[in-house]
Amino acid sequence: MATAESIALDEKRTNFRWTVCALLFFATTINYIDRQVLGILAPVLQKEIGWDNIEYGYIVTAFQAAYALGLLFMGRLIDRFGTKHGYSFAIAVWSVAAMGHALVRSAFGFGTARFALGLGESGNFPAAIKGVAEWFPKKERALAAGIFNSGANIGAVFAPMVVPWLTITYGWQSAFIVTGLLGFFWLVLWMLFYDRPEVHRRVSRKELEYIQSDPAEPETAKIPWTTLLRHKQTWAFVIGKFLTDPIWWFYLYWLPLFLNTKYGLDLSQLGLPLIVIYTMTTVGSIGGGWLSGAFIKRGWDINKSRKVVMLICALCVVPIVFASVVSLWVAVGLIGLAAAAHQGWSANIFTTASDMFPKRAVASVVGLGGMAGSVGGMLLATGAGFILEFTGSYLTLFIISGSAYLLALLIFHGLVPKMKPAVLEV
Repeated sequence: MATAESIALDEKRTNFRWTVCALLFFATTINYIDRQVLGILAPVLQKEIGWDNIEYGYIVTAFQAAYALGLLFMGRLIDRFGTKHGYSFAIAVWSVAAMGHALVRSAFGFGTARFALGLGESGNFPAAIKGVAEWFPKKERALAAGIFNSGANIGAVFAPMVVPWLTITYGWQSAFIVTGLLGFFWLVLWMLFYDRPEVHRRVSRKELEYIQSDPAEPETAKIPWTTLLRHKQTWAFVIGKFLTDPIWWFYLYWLPLFLNTKYGLDLSQLGLPLIVIYTMTTVGSIGGGWLSGAFIKRGWDINKSRKVVMLICALCVVPIVFASVVSLWVAVGLIGLAAAAHQGWSANIFTTASDMFPKRAVASVVGLGGMAGSVGGMLLATGAGFILEFTGSYLTLFIISGSAYLLALLIFHGLVPKMKPAVLEV
């Protein structure tokens, strides 16, 4: 029998879906904190453990290899076991792996820990995107996805605020343990508050009707990768991700070492430059998406608006080629501009997948692009180790960073000069 409280709940439209969005936001924040700890501590661990640049490159490559591999099966695992249990599994794996870094004392041990971390962390975005699809109507999904995805930038800013203090105060092991524990605090909240909206006690009938207000989508067969790879649109997206995703990974893992070796910054001095750089990325992420939309509102077609913004972002990255030959804060400004431009580029190249493919194929295309980006990241991480070991200079790496986006845009435009939707015959 319905209680007066339950009747009153059904008579008003609750907004519990935004609590779910907040949980997704904090999970993504923790995801980026955990992956960034190693990069911040790299100068300390290089002296403590005794690895060289080549070995560090292999450690970073181990994470990216696992991340690429995880993209192949994590989505299927989450689809099979559901968002609640699939996300729980992913964050439990990566939190244990994050804490496990505190136990190792060799380059091989760190590589093993990074591999486990990469496998777990690869489940974050598939689970979060599925959670948004379950809890939000289509008209709100872009906003909800934008909110939870901003956790990546918050995590990138938060990590350099707390990791140096933890390390200086309690030792480097504490940085891995404390940040790893954050995932288990989140897991408790997730298990308490998350469920499918149709069975959730905190969701009113009116909110459920709103969540399910979209027309029912017809069942469609899964589109195999072999079909997608026949289209130039797929290759334009995949090559764009392959060439530019590795630059973002380079920033995450090699900037602390660059600031340490080039400018002599110790752990207590690294925080402020990194915070400035990653705060700038938030502006780029929002600004890049806004500018493309503003051009469309002014009457530009999608092809022109996306590519013009991508060109602007690519040009903003170019000055980073001088980052290794200027003063500290000029270098921070150039790197921050390039990192912000990357986020603007990323917002637009992700959107081109939905511009060129039907909804039933977008996730598969994005998965292919993400895997290609991880493979590119593996190659750059390994190459960076050898370049630094034999030249001792970051100049080559910054030249690669400054030119990758223009090359990617040139290839993208060559393959899809008009960005016409792909016709999939399945």
